[in-house]
Amino acid sequence: MQKLARIVMLACAGLVCASAFAQQSGQWTVRPEWVRAHEEFLASDAMQGRGSATHDEEVTATYVASELMGYGLKTAPGMTGYIQSADVIAPMLDGHATIAVGGVTLEEGKDFDLLISPGKTAEGKLLQVAAPDINSATVERGAAVVVTGADNADSAMAVYSALRRKGAAIVLLVQAPGTENLPGMLGGRTRTPIRLAEQSAQRGGATLVLLRAEAAAKLTAVVGSVVNVSVKELADQKPRKTYNAIGYLAGTDPKAGTILLTAHLDHLGVGRPVNGDALYNGANDDAAGTTAVLELAHALASGPALKRSVLFVCYGSEEIGELGSTYFGEHPPVPLKDLVANLEFEMIGNQDPKMPKGVLLLTGWERSNLGPTLKAHGALLGPDPYPEQHFFERSDNYALALDGVVAHTAAGWGTPPTYHQPSDDLEHLDIPFMTAAIQSLVEPVRWLAESDFKPEWNPGGKPNGRE
Repeated sequence: MQKLARIVMLACAGLVCASAFAQQSGQWTVRPEWVRAHEEFLASDAMQGRGSATHDEEVTATYVASELMGYGLKTAPGMTGYIQSADVIAPMLDGHATIAVGGVTLEEGKDFDLLISPGKTAEGKLLQVAAPDINSATVERGAAVVVTGADNADSAMAVYSALRRKGAAIVLLVQAPGTENLPGMLGGRTRTPIRLAEQSAQRGGATLVLLRAEAAAKLTAVVGSVVNVSVKELADQKPRKTYNAIGYLAGTDPKAGTILLTAHLDHLGVGRPVNGDALYNGANDDAAGTTAVLELAHALASGPALKRSVLFVCYGSEEIGELGSTYFGEHPPVPLKDLVANLEFEMIGNQDPKMPKGVLLLTGWERSNLGPTLKAHGALLGPDPYPEQHFFERSDNYALALDGVVAHTAAGWGTPPTYHQPSDDLEHLDIPFMTAAIQSLVEPVRWLAESDFKPEWNPGGKPNGRE
C-alpha cells in the first residue's frame, strides 16, 4: 500500500503544480507529464490489472473520482457522491469441466480450455468444418462443431461469431500456433453469463472450447455422435459490485443539454501467463481512454463557464459485458433525451498504421455529422478504416446509440499487438501521440459545449439493434 500511496501522491503533486502553471499562462495546454502521471497510477502493477467488478476496480474508480473532484467538478444531479455502484452476479466455475462423447471423456486443463460457458450444460450432434468453409457450411441449430484451420486468434473469434449466428450450441476450436494466446485475450478464465443483479438471468449463446490436438483427434473419430459439455459452479459465490466514476460540470443554460464524455476504467486483472507475465495492466485498454476523460475534465473545468453541461463518466466492468455503461443507461443522472452527444474514448495510446499521422479513428464516422463537425473545428479525428470489425457496436457508446443518442467512440490503433496481452503496459504507450490527440479535442469540445449545434444521425445511420 505504501507503493500505491507514493504513486498517487507523485501523480497528484505533478498535476497540481502543472495545472497552476497552465492557468497562469492563459492558454490551456495538455502536458505529457499529466498524461503519464495518470498512466503511472492506472497501469501500475499495484493496481493488479483493474479487474472488472473487483476491489481494484473500486480503487480505480476512487482515483478517478478524486481527480474529478480536484478539478472542481461537482456531483451529478441526484447523486450524493462521485461513484455510482451496482451489484453484479458473476458465476464462478470449479475449473473441472468435462466433454463426453462416444465413450470418450475429455478433461479441462488436460485436453481443452473452456473459454466461454453460457450455461451448466451444453449438448449437440458433432460435425467437423474447416474454418475457411464456415460461412458456406450447413450447420444445424444446436450442433457441436469441431473447427480446424483457424490459425490465429482473430480468425478463431470470427469463426465463433459466425457459428453462433448459425445457431451452433458448442464450438470446439482445434488449437493452432496462432491461437495459443486466445485464453489470455478472453481474460484468462472462463467467461460465464455475468450480469447486473437487477437484470433477469439469461442463458444462451454458444459454448467455446479450445482443443488440444490429441483431444481433437479423439473427437473427429466420433463425428455424428452427441457431445455433452458439463461444468460446475462453485457453491460459495462471493457478492460483487461494479463502479462508475462520475463528475459534473454544470452549464449556464439548463435547457441547452448535456455533453457526455466517457471511457471504461476496468481491465482484465490477473490472468493466464504469457511469457511468464500474468498481470494485464491495460495501459492502452482503457487507462488511455480514462486519461483522456480526466484531462478533458481538467481543461474544461479550468476555463470559463460553458453554456452546456458536461458529464464525465468512467465506466466499470466493460470487459465482462459493458455492465457499467448498461447500469448508467438505466440510471442516468440526467435524462437521456437531454444528452446532446456522447464521445467515448477507447485505446488511444498508439497510432493506427492505417490512419493519417496523429489522427484518431472515430467509429461510425458516416453515421452522423458529429465527427466531421469536430474535425472541422480542429479535432484530430477521421473515419474508421476497419468497418468489417464493427467497432461501433463493440464499445460502450453503442447502448446509448440504440437509445437515440448520437454516440461514437474515438480510438487509436484498432487492433494493436498488445490487445488483451500482458504487454499492454506503460512501456508500449505513445505518450506524445496521446497528448496531442487529447489536446486536439479540447477546443472542439469546448466549442460544442458553447454552441447551439446539435449533432444528428445521417439518413440510415441510427442503429436499430439488428446490425
